[in-house]
Amino acid sequence: MTNTITQPKTPKTPGHYWQRTWMLYLMLFLPMAFFVVFRYVPMTNIVIAFKDYNIFRGVWNSPWAGFKWFSQAFQSQDFYYSLRNTLVLNFLDLIVGFPAPIILAILLNELASFKTYKKITQTVIYLPHFLSWIIVAGIASQLLAPSGGVINIMLGKLGIGPIDFLMKKGLWIGTYAGLGVWKEMGWGTIIYLAAIAGINPELYEAAEVDGAGRWRKIWYVTLPGIRSTIVVLLILNLGRILGSEFDRPYTLANPTVMQVADVISTLVYRVGIRSSQFSLTAAIGLFQSVVCVIFLFSANALAKKAGERGIW
Repeated sequence: MTNTITQPKTPKTPGHYWQRTWMLYLMLFLPMAFFVVFRYVPMTNIVIAFKDYNIFRGVWNSPWAGFKWFSQAFQSQDFYYSLRNTLVLNFLDLIVGFPAPIILAILLNELASFKTYKKITQTVIYLPHFLSWIIVAGIASQLLAPSGGVINIMLGKLGIGPIDFLMKKGLWIGTYAGLGVWKEMGWGTIIYLAAIAGINPELYEAAEVDGAGRWRKIWYVTLPGIRSTIVVLLILNLGRILGSEFDRPYTLANPTVMQVADVISTLVYRVGIRSSQFSLTAAIGLFQSVVCVIFLFSANALAKKAGERGIW
């Protein structure tokens, strides 16, 4: 037998590392520069919330006002209405909209023998994600119109209605949540289907050998297999619980339902852009962002205590 002598490996120096990876860092430079210039540098203007901002004097030459605008916001009845509406609508989205893509992804996954139908269904439910809320609001106003709307025509044939879905407060909230589920359910379904595809098929085979039926395989194999994905998306959704998109409530709202439709983003637009109270709206926006960050960190900490990885 011949003895082979292994030569010790030379330690990799920082120069050797940079020689191998400098192109990757160069590719990373542009997106990093974009975020720094267009995301982080504008954050310095958040000092408007603590100043009597004058558009002619500029951000840094305007006099300091301390917490004056925060006090004014907290004393405003409109602020509390918009805060309440934001929380109610976002919690409703979380309760109704979050489980919907999970259920649909599991149902589509069970249609293994109908691949063509599965692909068509995925495409159809995914398409609304690409529609803007302007288009969705236009479609909704036509379909749900009390006179001439397709939905009310069908209800009329059943002896029901007409129902004004967009003019009554309770019905408007339900319509708001339903349209949100319809528009975004396909996007979430794609994510969960990708997570399900990563589950080891041998687990299903082992469960079947043990006598597990379809429902037990879903409960003991599929759901635990996508649990980490569910937790991450849940944390991200909780982080946005006080944040609200502008175009959705703005396009679906009308003066009749403003008491339940006015959210923080529309309040900021109405007070800040149309009334030129920039410092007040900056204070409201800063409060909203801080609360969202608190929710995000709290949800991540709870996920880690429950044994999940969280998002960091």
